Amino acid sequence: MKPKRELGATNALYPTLTILVGAIVNGKPNFVTVAHIGIMSIENLISISLSKICHTNLGVRENATFSVNIPTEAQVKETDYCGIVSGKSVDKAALFKIFYGTLDTAPMIVECPINMECRLVKTVEFPKSDVFVGEIVQTYCDENALEHGGVDLAKVRPILFDMNSRSYWSLGEKLAPCWRIGRDLEE
Repeated sequence: MKPKRELGATNALYPTLTILVGAIVNGKPNFVTVAHIGIMSIENLISISLSKICHTNLGVRENATFSVNIPTEAQVKETDYCGIVSGKSVDKAALFKIFYGTLDTAPMIVECPINMECRLVKTVEFPKSDVFVGEIVQTYCDENALEHGGVDLAKVRPILFDMNSRSYWSLGEKLAPCWRIGRDLEE
């Protein structure tokens, strides 16, 4: 067996889900591509990390709301575009049909099969980025992305992001059922 190689302080938690975060900035809807996201607790709290220079950051701070939109593999070009151009100079919302739920300042994308509108509950500031913790107020899902009343990831076909390869990836097959496969080790 080969010994393990030291990689330094490398974040090896990739791949992560790629999302489009929406917010109203200066009165207009804007979207940015984000892969630094997390589940904060079982109380429907999630986190997103945005660069301090990100245009959408202003809208999240201004309105204390944001949306999380999960694009499909078929939307990889639009998703990448929203991460490489700034809403300061480009109307990225023009790429999509937009709708609003209960929060008037959390624009959501019709073409994305899953949308979550969030109310900001906490901001954690770092030197180059801000982590916004949001409470999910409502989740919307296309009927054709559901199976037995829940989200079917195979039907959604979300985009995954890997920093190491600087690439987008697709989701593979289901591996095993949670909270059951391990029972095989019980005596």
